[in-house]
Amino acid sequence: MDGLSWLRSGLSWFATGQSGKLSGAPEDEPTRKAIAYGGRADSAGQVVNQRTALGLPAAWACVRLKSDVVGSMGMGVHEKAADGGRNDRTDHWLYDLVHEEPNRDQTPAEFWSSMVACMDLWGNGYAEKEMLGNRVTALTPLAPDQMSVVRNRDNERVYRFYDRGQVETLPADKVFHLRGLTLGGDMGLSAIEFGRRTLGTAIAANRTAADTFHGGLQLSGFMETGSTSLKPEQRADLIQIFDGFRGDAMRGRIVPLEKDFKFAPLTMNPAEAQLLESRAWDVEEVCRWFGMLPILIGHSAKGQTMWGSGIEQLLLGWQTLLLNPLLKNIEQAVKKQLLPLADRKKIYPEINREALMAADSAARAALYSAFGQNGVMTRGEMRNRENLPSLEGDDFLTVQSNLVRLQDLGKDVAATPEKQLRSAFAGMFESAGMPMIIEEQVNAAVARALSEKSHAHPEQ
Repeated sequence: MDGLSWLRSGLSWFATGQSGKLSGAPEDEPTRKAIAYGGRADSAGQVVNQRTALGLPAAWACVRLKSDVVGSMGMGVHEKAADGGRNDRTDHWLYDLVHEEPNRDQTPAEFWSSMVACMDLWGNGYAEKEMLGNRVTALTPLAPDQMSVVRNRDNERVYRFYDRGQVETLPADKVFHLRGLTLGGDMGLSAIEFGRRTLGTAIAANRTAADTFHGGLQLSGFMETGSTSLKPEQRADLIQIFDGFRGDAMRGRIVPLEKDFKFAPLTMNPAEAQLLESRAWDVEEVCRWFGMLPILIGHSAKGQTMWGSGIEQLLLGWQTLLLNPLLKNIEQAVKKQLLPLADRKKIYPEINREALMAADSAARAALYSAFGQNGVMTRGEMRNRENLPSLEGDDFLTVQSNLVRLQDLGKDVAATPEKQLRSAFAGMFESAGMPMIIEEQVNAAVARALSEKSHAHPEQ
């Protein structure tokens, strides 16, 4: 085995937790089901898997928000132009696949949303490629908990999919695979797997709060009987009596106690255990695992408002540092795994980042104003972006006339028709024959005026 194979084997072991098998999708079916559906207990004694993690409101909100945002942005297909620009290729088959209809059951928003959600929960998203020659005609999602990725004897990556008790082996070129965080192995790392302790603690806190309220905020404890010695049947009767006073319906009822009986609480109350503070901290911890800002899922720190310019900057930071790398990862996976090698140098997909401004009319107006004043977009292109028809004569670029190059200061660089007309008139008046013409016209006008005056007053 060469050095690269040893490295890949080591990274694969780190990502899977065992050599040759993948955590969450082992080769034997019973063990695979036990892990996928039963999960494994963490140090807090809670079973942590994808389903129990989604029971946490913070985890649900993180996965839902990120997947919905990516699914709603839309992916376009473009071709590099010879002049350095690009041309939209809505006529390309890849556009029909990623933007119009990835498969017969899902819309593009549903497909990409589900793929991103799988990346968050399992670290991987899979879809089977249906081919027609070199062209991919459909992408059918494959459940991540039913998939394992291994290397065969030729060191080629193969995918084993468990379907109703049967194992189907798929070559790498038949599977579209999106990976989350990866250290170079064949699979992405799962936030659920590595965040098991954090998520288990949050699940335990939620369950403790639910049990506390279910019991009517009553505490468990011991009954001190003093010098009285109770028989086993008497103890059973007391337990049955106290159990009848638990729950919301019995809140506020009075329980009679025998002489010298005292209650000794066993557990701490929610305030002493800082249950509320712990649950608030769990929200922030869950957000760290899923790459989400707490403010975006409705959790604000003490003294922090939900709106304002500061929140706007946080949103911009999330889009730049956390969301944009995910979008770039998806774009490159689509280009590498769906396009033939001959098309990759000129055809490329791109997710529409400007879709995030669709609900912000002020931001769109400012963007169009800047583009229009700096010769970036024509009026017709702006109208088309807003789904408005082009108007006759609006296909031109404009710039601010007061913006000139530094070396052109003091020069008449704005050669507009008005400027040219003014220059022509100035040149005509400065020519050699123009003063003589003006003088002749003035003398003739004076002579006519004197003649008219003499005819009007002959006595003068």
